[in-house]
Amino acid sequence: MAAVEEEPLIAATEERPIKAMTIGAVCKALAQEFPDISISKIRYLEDQKLLEPRRTPGGYRLYAHTDVARLRTILRMQRDEFLPLRVIRQELASGRLDGDEATVPAPSPEAVDGARPRRRPSMSVTGGGALYTLEDVLEDTRAEPSMIAELEEYGVIKGEHRAGTKYFDETEREIIRAVTELARYGVGGRNLRAFRTSADREAALLQQILAPALRSHNVERRKEAVEALENLAAVTTHLKHLLLIRDLRKIVG
Repeated sequence: MAAVEEEPLIAATEERPIKAMTIGAVCKALAQEFPDISISKIRYLEDQKLLEPRRTPGGYRLYAHTDVARLRTILRMQRDEFLPLRVIRQELASGRLDGDEATVPAPSPEAVDGARPRRRPSMSVTGGGALYTLEDVLEDTRAEPSMIAELEEYGVIKGEHRAGTKYFDETEREIIRAVTELARYGVGGRNLRAFRTSADREAALLQQILAPALRSHNVERRKEAVEALENLAAVTTHLKHLLLIRDLRKIVG
């Protein structure tokens, strides 16, 4: 039986305010904003080198205020922007941090020139990134094999066969991760048809807007078109999020 990490008692007095929090206390502090937060999830983010809490001589984790702010930023990027951990790591390395410990990033060249800054895409449209076996995806996302088979049946993901082994790219892996979260609320593969249809329509619209430039034989023009396509995709995703929040507010009154 695996040993359970017991949390040390950290006393607080008027002379000595609390300067660090146990992992359990962090869960409780963030539970209102992130109901799905758990000790195992925080440990997973630590295993992925996204968090590095201080350890006591006894090996207990202690989270400083900056650690909690960093964790909050990570969870918001996962929830609100659906960013994969690779991109989240890049965002944190660039200085992004929400909340009280937020830093002010350097202005982009577009902002300096007075142009409207581009919304950063969460993934590139020019490639699917690294490839992962089915076993890797199952371990990383905690998805059920039956659910992945259902997603393939409804055309949500496809995978790719190489030398007799099926692989999924990074985008499909993150799709599986998102669907795994939806499955907890009873959302199945057939319910995702609406999402797939919506995505197909949006892709067709963006293609129509930029088709001439994307077909250009001029390398620079094609590069600009791809950048514009990624920016438009990020903007439309943000717009959909805003429209959804507006409608959900009507539901809750």
